[in-house]
Amino acid sequence: MKKLAITFAVIFGVISCGSDTKKVEEEQVKTVPDAQVEEKQAEPNVLELKGTDDMKFDKTEFTVEAGKEVTLTFTNAGVLPIETMGHNVVILEKGADVQAFANASIREKDNDYISDLYITDIIAHTKLLGPGESETIKFTLKEAGEYTFVCTFPGHWIAMKGTITAI
Repeated sequence: MKKLAITFAVIFGVISCGSDTKKVEEEQVKTVPDAQVEEKQAEPNVLELKGTDDMKFDKTEFTVEAGKEVTLTFTNAGVLPIETMGHNVVILEKGADVQAFANASIREKDNDYISDLYITDIIAHTKLLGPGESETIKFTLKEAGEYTFVCTFPGHWIAMKGTITAI
């Protein structure tokens, strides 16, 4: 009986203080993203990207400084096997024909779905990653402009693509 009374007292205390706790949590949520944005702006050429089992990148746009080295860490955040849901990231030159590159890459399973036919269109790429795997690559976008990045696992490029803008 004593435990029941203590449980009710704790529940009542939480309920009666709930609005103040919620207000504090909301204020903390507002300040955390601002701090993270400032941190990311301090290192504009350090990028993190994740691919998921729902065939999406967690980010589709980045801005970097042209002419300076970019460090990109890519993680396959999914849980499905590499044979059915592997992911990679390929950064292409400005003006590259993304559809032609992706279609040619479909047949290149032994080369992590990256076609040698369009090798001159590739700035950098990761290997094909399975669930929980990560890889960090470094590259430089020599001039200002928009560069496309894609996952070349068959069928993924349509949904898994984005833009890196070099300024």
